[in-house]
Amino acid sequence: MIAEREHAHPGKGRRGPSVPPTLNIVAAWSWRVIVIGVVVYFFAMIVARLSFVTLPVAIAFLLTALLYPITSRLRRAGFRPIYATWTTMLVALAFIGGLGFLIGNRANDEFPGLVAQIQQTARDVQAWLLTGPLHLREAQIADFVEELTRQINEQRSQITDTVLTGATALVEALAAIVLLLFVTFFLLKDGDRIWGWFLRAFGGAADRVDRAGRAAWRTLSHYVLGTVAVAAVHALVIGIVLAGMRVPLWAPLAVLIFFASFIPIVGIFFAGGVATLVVFGSQGWVYALIFVGVLVVEQQLENHVLQPLIVGRALEFHPLAIIIVLAVGGILGGIAGAVVAVPVTAVIYRALPELRRDRPVEPPRPVEPDPPEPEPSPGAGDAAPAGPNR
Repeated sequence: MIAEREHAHPGKGRRGPSVPPTLNIVAAWSWRVIVIGVVVYFFAMIVARLSFVTLPVAIAFLLTALLYPITSRLRRAGFRPIYATWTTMLVALAFIGGLGFLIGNRANDEFPGLVAQIQQTARDVQAWLLTGPLHLREAQIADFVEELTRQINEQRSQITDTVLTGATALVEALAAIVLLLFVTFFLLKDGDRIWGWFLRAFGGAADRVDRAGRAAWRTLSHYVLGTVAVAAVHALVIGIVLAGMRVPLWAPLAVLIFFASFIPIVGIFFAGGVATLVVFGSQGWVYALIFVGVLVVEQQLENHVLQPLIVGRALEFHPLAIIIVLAVGGILGGIAGAVVAVPVTAVIYRALPELRRDRPVEPPRPVEPDPPEPEPSPGAGDAAPAGPNR
């Protein structure tokens, strides 16, 4: 009787699923994403808390990727690891020190002339404000200068606090530089041994981690070398333009633009703004407008030609992905986060496939057939039996 009822009403004998399959899948993915997000959040908090250590270590990895080709060539030339590392470090420090010495001497020679040119430009601007289309009066300009001076005096205590904070930050920066040099030295000298020691902690997964680490290191090396090449081209072009305009301090400004090129978006605006102010103060507004035009054109060429050709091929990132990564890195870590966001993302992007991929199975070697037996000569079969009969 029950069987007949179930046969007549099949839907009443069985209960359907209480949760739709799609919602079940979404829920399963959601709690996993939440767990991953919590882990990433706490990891980011730990990194931010230990920024005094993590930031120099991250920069040390970038410097190691830049300097390791020199150390590797010295080792192949017969240098012991300690001597190759010391030679690399001394060459890098000598280059930076020599560049700083030359720029300092040039700045010392050209700075008085720059001050005189800025004073002349200020007088010209003041005369233009009085006689130009604005027709301002000297009393208005004097009131503006007086108000500016009053604001500076009122903010003197805050300026003093800022200077003291800057002095503390300078001490911390010097300590971070010392840590950076130590980490870079040992990464250049014992990087392979450190990596081997690190792999021992993964047991049977060491092969996957090793392949992922090597892929990440190649990506990081390509990124650093490409970024340095792009920054060097950028600084060279701007330096030539400033020298052609006979702008004082053109060499320090070119170096400033070189280092600012490593800070995405913000760096070039800051360095370009400083260079534009120097051009305006020394050569006037016409040269300043020309320089801004050259800077904009050169920046567009860098973004659409140099970056895709040099850095883009190494990372294989779409420009939209790079912009999003920079925005997230800037929000989470400020300028430092924006600097390391792209290389960190590129390293993770290249390492994850190697962690998931199994080692390719080597195809079996083909079995070589046995060489064919030599066929007897036509007369050999007849001559052999004739021997005993002789």
